[in-house]
Amino acid sequence: MKPKVYITYRIPEKPLDLLKERYELLINGSDNYLTKEELCLNLKGMDAIICTLMDPIDKDVIDSIDRAKIIANYAVGYNNIDFEYAAKKGIIVTNTPGVLTNATADLAWALLFSVARRIVDSDRFTRDGKFKKWEPTLLLGQEVTGKTLGIIGAGKIGSNFAKKASGFNMRILYYNRSRNIEFEKETNASYVDKATLLKESDFVSIHVPLTSETRHMIGINEFKMMKRTSIFINTSRGPVVDEKALVNALKEGYIWGAGLDVYENEPQIEPELFKLENVVLAPHIGSATAETREKMAEIAVKNVQAVLEGQKPLNCIN
Repeated sequence: MKPKVYITYRIPEKPLDLLKERYELLINGSDNYLTKEELCLNLKGMDAIICTLMDPIDKDVIDSIDRAKIIANYAVGYNNIDFEYAAKKGIIVTNTPGVLTNATADLAWALLFSVARRIVDSDRFTRDGKFKKWEPTLLLGQEVTGKTLGIIGAGKIGSNFAKKASGFNMRILYYNRSRNIEFEKETNASYVDKATLLKESDFVSIHVPLTSETRHMIGINEFKMMKRTSIFINTSRGPVVDEKALVNALKEGYIWGAGLDVYENEPQIEPELFKLENVVLAPHIGSATAETREKMAEIAVKNVQAVLEGQKPLNCIN
């Protein structure tokens, strides 16, 4: 009997060919993510699991796993998995780091420009047939070149994002849990404390993982420190920002605008955000390029393949 691999949601199919000959693949083919109860039921009898960041793999779900040797998360983040408890149960947890660095950094820039140059407003204005003539004060945005860019989080994505600023002659400030000399050499960035970064930056982009330390690291006090002309970008994880505080900051004019790809209670979004014109909202598409999503699937598959064949996985987080 072939070992069984369960995939909790459809992922790019081509990398799955690596598994089909030697393993039995069972895939949730519905358009809905599995509930916690469904996960507990469906993961029984499986030898390996490929899940997504939308799957809550908590203690109860892990306790329901009776055979699986590996949980391969189809994401770089893994706050959806109690990986420490999984380790206690002898289950390896892996992720897909590195491959989505470019795509996510690119999207952060896309959001920054979309907000600064009011691209979404301009598109809507034009589609609605309101463009009748060129006007000196029509849809005025903000310059990007020559401004001060503040980056919170100097990991792979933050570093990639910073490097892309080189063409815009920007002053770069960064705040990180610890100083990153290599980051400074590559980007000519200056290491500052969080308060200084918030007060002096024209654009603030956040690139940190979600941990107990980073949850709500940006709230109303932080927004009040920022320039009233500043733009805030988040492509990391929603809960690092107090979403209600962000709404308040946008409504009260503590900041000029925001670009978001992630949300505190995703997929639910604070309803007030939909009413605001100074925020651009994207549906968690940071890694959403065909190339990146396929590479993510390939890494998840190779991690499963390695563990089931008694080898070391590419990316073990626990």
